[in-house]
Amino acid sequence: MALGKDAAASMRIGVFLVAAGFPGMAPGDVLRGTTEAIEAAERAGFDDAWIAEHHFMSYGVCPSAVTLAAVALGRTSRITVGTAVSVLSAQHPVALAEQAAILHHVSDGRFRLGVGRGGPWLELEVFGTGTARFERGFPESLDLLCTALNGGPVAAEGEFFRFREVSMVPQARMTPVVACTSDGTVRLAAERGLPMLLGMHVGDDEKTETIAAYESYATGLAAIVGAAHIGAALGYVADTTEQAVREMRESLPRWLGPGLAGYVPVDGRPPPRRDIAEYVDLLCRIHPVGSAEHCVEKIMTTAARTGLRHLILMVEGAGDRARTLENIARLGAEVLPAVRALRPGAA
Repeated sequence: MALGKDAAASMRIGVFLVAAGFPGMAPGDVLRGTTEAIEAAERAGFDDAWIAEHHFMSYGVCPSAVTLAAVALGRTSRITVGTAVSVLSAQHPVALAEQAAILHHVSDGRFRLGVGRGGPWLELEVFGTGTARFERGFPESLDLLCTALNGGPVAAEGEFFRFREVSMVPQARMTPVVACTSDGTVRLAAERGLPMLLGMHVGDDEKTETIAAYESYATGLAAIVGAAHIGAALGYVADTTEQAVREMRESLPRWLGPGLAGYVPVDGRPPPRRDIAEYVDLLCRIHPVGSAEHCVEKIMTTAARTGLRHLILMVEGAGDRARTLENIARLGAEVLPAVRALRPGAA
């Protein structure tokens, strides 16, 4: 497919680390491998690295994306590190803002905070925030977070938070990214002018529809229409597309089967169900999984169809530490230069 140069204008490409707990991998080794992958991503020329947060499950073994981001920032010097995402329903928004401000200052601005509503999972029970915070407390939490990240001062007289005015120490001016998987959250982000993080479970059509909805909600409001949204995708390169797809079909079910089963609802509702083989085929079909040339074409197609100029690639799909590092290196050497060569003014 022939695509114009404008499709990749000012494009950023990052890595997305779930800290995936494949069978037989000790969580400590996974976490060490995650920081090693971020160091490798910096060497390979990626713009940023984003860390997922999950609790009490093997799908992702990092329960504090902010903590692991701090480690990664201390081991790197150029790359931006973000959370994708910190679960806002399970923690106090002002406390999270304080942690983000620390990382912002000590990294010279290389930290970005991504937040999400999360789900009705066990952490709501364990941490005591409850299902009500999940079901209707996200707007209140997000507004407090944004006020705190805008330097404060911050006070609360809402349903879930009530406290006197306090000054933020240290102050930081940061714009959080919001994971959007529902129309209500898209509207919240649009009304506040916050960029969205769009998950790798949806393809170009769904991402395009979500961005269009965002822009419709932002019309006439004091919002940033065309904010710098981020799209997540599976990213895996091999000598041929057939080889890459075959390897993903072999490895991903070993992780996704037990991993997705770890999503245990807190309130007795049925757990989520997904046909794993069908899901893997979907991921391989809609994302850059294949030869270097195929990966470049997929990235450029997504940029052209959705208007996204920031993609983050989930690079851990092989479930092997050495293969993950090889995947990062090959994406950096064989895919990123080709994408960036299509940008106006690129060397």
